[in-house]
Amino acid sequence: MTDGGPGGFDLGRLLAERGSERYELHARHLNHQLPRMLHTIGFDKVYERAEGAYFWDAEGNDYLDMLAGFGVMGVGRHHPVVRKALHDVLDAQLADLTRFDCQPLPGLLAEKLLTHSPHLDRVFFGNSGTEAVETALKFARYATGKPRVLYCDHAFHGLTTGSLSVNGESGFRDGFAPLLPDTAVPLGDLDALRRELKRGDVAALVVEPIQGKGVLAAPPGYLREAQELLHRHKALLIADEVQTGLGRTGDFFAYQHEEGVEPDLVCVAKALSGGYVPVGATLGKDWIFRKVYSSMDRVLVHSASFGSNAQAMAAGLAVLTVMEDEEIVANARRTGDSLRERLTAMVDRYELLHEVRGRGLMIGIEFGRPSSLKLRSRWTMLQAARKGLFAQMVVVPLLQKHRILTQVSGDHLEVIKLIPPLVIGDAEVDRFVEAFTSVMEDAHSGGGLMWDFGRTLVKQAVANR
Repeated sequence: MTDGGPGGFDLGRLLAERGSERYELHARHLNHQLPRMLHTIGFDKVYERAEGAYFWDAEGNDYLDMLAGFGVMGVGRHHPVVRKALHDVLDAQLADLTRFDCQPLPGLLAEKLLTHSPHLDRVFFGNSGTEAVETALKFARYATGKPRVLYCDHAFHGLTTGSLSVNGESGFRDGFAPLLPDTAVPLGDLDALRRELKRGDVAALVVEPIQGKGVLAAPPGYLREAQELLHRHKALLIADEVQTGLGRTGDFFAYQHEEGVEPDLVCVAKALSGGYVPVGATLGKDWIFRKVYSSMDRVLVHSASFGSNAQAMAAGLAVLTVMEDEEIVANARRTGDSLRERLTAMVDRYELLHEVRGRGLMIGIEFGRPSSLKLRSRWTMLQAARKGLFAQMVVVPLLQKHRILTQVSGDHLEVIKLIPPLVIGDAEVDRFVEAFTSVMEDAHSGGGLMWDFGRTLVKQAVANR
């Protein structure tokens, strides 16, 4: 044992001595393109601490987080209930991950999760969203005895090889072939789904009720009718709720917006972690699990070394308790409706603003070709260099001038996605709307620093061709 003194491990001292090297260390030893990209767009900030929906830098300036770690920080950063749960589980010194016993925490978390999807019966715990999807793909193939999984154009289901096979963005897939023999269908196109099902080899359709890339919702009635078609052909519906689940869209699961939809498998992760311990979960029907785990010989046919670990289970239980106690789902619905309505009211005012869409606190802001000649010529310049540059031009001043962190919703998309912590309220809505209004005013003035930055982005895009 060590007390963390001289010769021992002292985290505080290590960060004090080496923390300023963060970007250099990353460039030298990790993905070297990340610090390069952050330096280029001026996102190379140094955040010292975080709480709830905010970061602070060394000077004490606060930054509003409208990104939530790509949706991970559903209950905000460093929620005291989740922190206490993790302290408690560490202090308990449980006999964790023995591999040959049944600890109580996984069962308790599964029980609590399943109350939010009562037509499902069992849970497999892994470590991430992509692992939850991988589990669903394996289970669907085995349970149906069929090889092919359908997915939707522009879908994002993860980046490991199996989930990449059902990823609808070519930019992620290029160079990693051969992948699994899965097939894309347009989101909302029931005729395309029907044609593929007639071939008789489809195990499942995996679908995000609202696609993260572009914030595109499945059309009304699509999930229910797709489910009926799939079941008629003895195939399964997999709902990928990794980003949309746990209250993000104003219901606990996004598929619950549509009456009568009961997916056979549901994938969750991100917010279930509380932002601390990676955790993924695949919820499914009893008969599917019984087929996969059909005998004692197959007891470990699908498992995860760190799945169901005590820290992850404690974090998940704490998150679900916070969601109930603080009425997080209702807050996401109310606050999301308010933010979306106020942004939608701006569409007629600003010609570069094309559409505002989404549900709850998953909102897409799409920009489009303006009508006035002066703005149209500048828009055309950006589009010729690289689609998506205007959205980046909006994201940058939101951070640099207004200290609000957002993201462009996907490569080559003129869409900003807002997925803030689900604990934000009226103050944060006011701050974002005021900042966004300011940025739109600058963009429509036709000059100034915003368009100067646009020219810089154009040069960078051309240089990277």
